[in-house]
Amino acid sequence: MKIYKITAVFVAICISLLFVQCNDDDDNANIIEQSTCSDGILNGEETGIDCGGPCEACEDTGVALDFTGTFIQEDVMGRPGVNTVFSGSDAVKDLFNKVPTAMRGTLQDGQTETFQATFQNTLELYHDVYAAALMIDPEDLDYEENILGMNAATFTTVLANFDALQVAPEGTTTYYDGTNILTGRNLNDDVIDISLTLMFGGMSGTRFDGNNGTPQLTSDGVGVGTRVFGAFPHLEIPN
Repeated sequence: MKIYKITAVFVAICISLLFVQCNDDDDNANIIEQSTCSDGILNGEETGIDCGGPCEACEDTGVALDFTGTFIQEDVMGRPGVNTVFSGSDAVKDLFNKVPTAMRGTLQDGQTETFQATFQNTLELYHDVYAAALMIDPEDLDYEENILGMNAATFTTVLANFDALQVAPEGTTTYYDGTNILTGRNLNDDVIDISLTLMFGGMSGTRFDGNNGTPQLTSDGVGVGTRVFGAFPHLEIPN
């Protein structure tokens, strides 16, 4: 009889412990909500945030990218600002991005003129617009050969047909350092000022530099300085 009493007492204790373990220990009436696959939290049986386990499978980042098939070039960037400044329209800009460098000297997709011709027209138009703004004869503001000795046709041919940065492992990499020309670029190159000087500086580089009553067209007013070497976002206050 004693054995049965001990067994009954043991069962009663186990049952009471079971209910104690299920109680809300802090008496705050907490409710445990079931995790979802859209709460932005790694929880439940998820192996990633809102993925894996009961959710949609996580992206397998270990799978190599598939480069098979035919790819179409959608964007290109060689010398900064060339396409943006000289394309003249969004349609030409988009087309320029898609055409491989080696093919830019030919007519494309029904275009009536090459990219070079478009670029030259845009360059000359800039001079006409400035002339009108200054109320002077447009002929007094025609494009003049730049410091590299390039006339409008030659200069825009270089821009349109060779908008790519070369790599010179054994040479000098620079946008323009006074001797080496467009062999690439480095952090010290103020590419915008160089480009503006080639556009508006004429043979001396100072044709429209803000002196002698001329407009300042050869600089954006921002030096290299902290734009490159300072804290992010590498911007310097304009002069």
